[in-house]
Amino acid sequence: MMKIDQINRQILQELVRDGRLPNTELAEKVGLSPSACLRRVQELERQGAIKGYRAVLDPVAMGNGFVAYVTVGLSDHTKAAQEGFERSVARYDEVRECHNITGTVEYLLRVEAEDLIAYKHFHTDKLGTLPQVHQIVTHVVMGSPKDERA
Repeated sequence: MMKIDQINRQILQELVRDGRLPNTELAEKVGLSPSACLRRVQELERQGAIKGYRAVLDPVAMGNGFVAYVTVGLSDHTKAAQEGFERSVARYDEVRECHNITGTVEYLLRVEAEDLIAYKHFHTDKLGTLPQVHQIVTHVVMGSPKDERA
């Protein structure tokens, strides 16, 4: 396992802010030579500290102006029920994130839809028809003053 020292931590922070930052600029920001910086980035990738690079899309620009967090309680608390639920939601384009959580419900979903009507269709005709689902609670996102997902 790779040691995350202060320089590696700085590299990771800069790459979280801008994953397309050229190596020469990254090296300058963290106080390393470009070759030393590149070696560290490659080692962070190899060790799995950096899992990948991706584009962060604006839901509104993608036609998904309705964003909600949805908690889902299952009627059956077996491994088979969880696996069946997870397979189902993995197929739904509206589900952008699915987290198995602790507490009074089993799952927290981040859902994006075109609008309220499209969300209602997803809620009623997709999520609501899954045999494992016992409870659905929707929390509509009204704004996101801080969002560091990448």
